[in-house]
Amino acid sequence: MSVYGPTDLIDIADVHDEDAAAEQLHRWGWTDGLPVVVPTPQRVERFLAASTRDPDASLGPIAPRGAELTLRGLAANAVMAGCLPAYMPVLEAAVVAMRQPDFNLYGMQMTTHPCALMVVVQGPLAGESGIASGAGCMGAGFRANGTIGRAVRLVAMNIGGARPGEGEVAGDIDRATQGSPAKWSFCFAENQGDSPWPSYASELTWPDGWEPTDDVVTVAAVEGPHNINDHQSSTGKNLLKTIAATMSTPGANTAYRGGDQFLALGPEHARVLADSGLSRRDVQEYLFENARVDATRVGREKLDEASLWGGYRLKLDEWGHRVPIARAPEDIRIVVAGGTGKHSAWMPTFGATWSQSVRLPRTAGGEFTVAPLNETARWANDLESE
Repeated sequence: MSVYGPTDLIDIADVHDEDAAAEQLHRWGWTDGLPVVVPTPQRVERFLAASTRDPDASLGPIAPRGAELTLRGLAANAVMAGCLPAYMPVLEAAVVAMRQPDFNLYGMQMTTHPCALMVVVQGPLAGESGIASGAGCMGAGFRANGTIGRAVRLVAMNIGGARPGEGEVAGDIDRATQGSPAKWSFCFAENQGDSPWPSYASELTWPDGWEPTDDVVTVAAVEGPHNINDHQSSTGKNLLKTIAATMSTPGANTAYRGGDQFLALGPEHARVLADSGLSRRDVQEYLFENARVDATRVGREKLDEASLWGGYRLKLDEWGHRVPIARAPEDIRIVVAGGTGKHSAWMPTFGATWSQSVRLPRTAGGEFTVAPLNETARWANDLESE
């Protein structure tokens, strides 16, 4: 994990002085800068007992460093983050999601863009685990939200090697220019109880169908939430104008690279839209057509550079010099989250990535199931030839 410490995080557990052990973890670079819980063997074993797999299972390499993540390693990072053992199945699903090729973990770990690992939990397990979906769900105050998101990030750092830096020191490969507070932790649940629409997970294409009892974890490489404030609009048409205008920003990677993005509608905003007869698909189609960046708002040099990349090349005339913030309506992923108040939040990605949704096993010993991407989901990793 670290060029300075032992090869196994569990080696620290033999230190009987936990204060000294915690300080050693900081010196080795195995923390996110905040205090951690020392992963003693007893604590790790409790987490392994709550997992869905064999304690000696391998979860595969974590990019970009490519170190192998074992279930014990995941449990140790979960302990350090302050998780409860009951969160282990969610963490296992999150790891499956972020290791999917189209997620592009290698790229998101090393980009200068400030993308963070956002974890969205859907299904009965969210409530059972205390993962907040209502007021303040993206902020402080909720143990499950804070520690699950933090554990996923610790895995990205400790196993994947994505510590911040300029690369002079081996392992300093998270090159985000400023970074983001969302990199510490970003986890919340879908507020299905206050949503006027079917759950986000239910509208994905599952190989064997979807059931209301399914638990699903979605992971995306996003920026921190951009607030959308509209306290006055009483019709869907007026509210969507505000949302589209907020999303139409020249600084978003998705305008140039494609990829997907997330819109977390507050329940009151979602209700205004639904009461106006709009479905989730209707909202996606409106935003695809209207959340566009006028080319006059972008500097000439940036336009010239952007025109070389996937989904953009030779399209400016076709788009009427109004660049869509997404390449297809379904690439604007919509969930309902939050509590009272007429606010929503938009989370663009760093473009060269696709969010991944993973269903937890329906039965003990079962497999995790990855939802196939929509047919329009694609991004070009290389310059297009025409």
